[in-house]
Amino acid sequence: MLYDFNFYSSLLLITFTQGVIYCLLLLKKGIVSENISNYWLSIFVFLCSMFVAPWMLGFAGWYDNQPYRDFMFYIPFQHLFFIGPIIFFYTQSLLNPSFKFNKKNALHLVPGLLYLVYNLYVFVYDKIIIKDYYFYQDGMDKDFDEWYQIAGKISMTLYFILSIRYYNRYKKMIVQVSSNADAVLFKWIKNYLIAFLIMLLLPHVFEVISHFFPSKNSYIGGWWFYLAYSLVLYYIAVTGYSNEVHSKIGFKMSVFNTKPILLLNDTSDSFQDEENVVDIDYEKEPEKKSEEIELWKQQIEMLIQSEKLYQDPELSLTQVAKKLQTNTAIISKAINQGFQMNFNDFINKYRIEAVKELFAKGEHKKSTLLGIAYDCGFNSKATFNRAFKKNTNYSPKEYLNTI
Repeated sequence: MLYDFNFYSSLLLITFTQGVIYCLLLLKKGIVSENISNYWLSIFVFLCSMFVAPWMLGFAGWYDNQPYRDFMFYIPFQHLFFIGPIIFFYTQSLLNPSFKFNKKNALHLVPGLLYLVYNLYVFVYDKIIIKDYYFYQDGMDKDFDEWYQIAGKISMTLYFILSIRYYNRYKKMIVQVSSNADAVLFKWIKNYLIAFLIMLLLPHVFEVISHFFPSKNSYIGGWWFYLAYSLVLYYIAVTGYSNEVHSKIGFKMSVFNTKPILLLNDTSDSFQDEENVVDIDYEKEPEKKSEEIELWKQQIEMLIQSEKLYQDPELSLTQVAKKLQTNTAIISKAINQGFQMNFNDFINKYRIEAVKELFAKGEHKKSTLLGIAYDCGFNSKATFNRAFKKNTNYSPKEYLNTI
């Protein structure tokens, strides 16, 4: 098989091969862990690896020799209409364990499928019907047509915006329903979305560079873009493979409106009744405290204090609602309006008070600060320090100096 191993083709071959390897590793990890998010990331890494392939194979001599030239022409490598939806599906599957691919989601793939049909038509017409180049008279690969590249970038940008909006709504929701929100805010989500944004901006960056530092060979200039692109892809693949944090709270949420989010009983398609919702925009329209809110406040406080629920690092709004034999909507409203804080801050306040009590008893002389934090329900040093500073305006060590 023809392959000209040179500086340009060899470096891209390394990054391309690594992408394919991590695609298979993510696929295996998805099968073993039964976590659907790994499947979506595996597909994304594969599509991005294929995006680099034409430039790699072009420098290896495939565009200059038959039958490789026809293979490059008639096989679509750059699936720009698929990349955006796949990254959006990955975002949803990582944040929401109840996410499932359905007919509605399949509509997002229609533009990509239509492009495949278009490629099939080009192949049939050129190679079977007229047996000559018609669509390829200009000798240019259709993957690099200006209309397709522009439309593909627009598609990826739109899905990037949708992913950002989905993540932002998730962040508002998780502090309302989980007492360990910091653990499931997914720093990785933020990092890979930034990496994906870099992918979107790279063409513009290299366009500016080429304007100030023009290259005699445009193909060499393009090679630097694909090398940078593949390095960003390598970061996403490696870091995504090592990510082990997954959300356990299922929900139903739309990115196109601001309706309250509906929580799920489990990861099935069975939803709770419409009273079990969480309004993440409660602060926009504050309501006057009612007698009902005051009654629920008292019950919630008694429950948290008597059973020391705050000691459970994974305590959720749903658990509190079940213990009080009501729904999440009522408990969420009582905490938001009655205590003027979200569920995460509300539980952390009890944890901080418990820590301060242990400090007063001198427990910090017998145990480490982190050990005390764990005993009171915190599950990480960073979360403990952040919550303590927020509640007392002191770090734990500074607070100890005051007493």
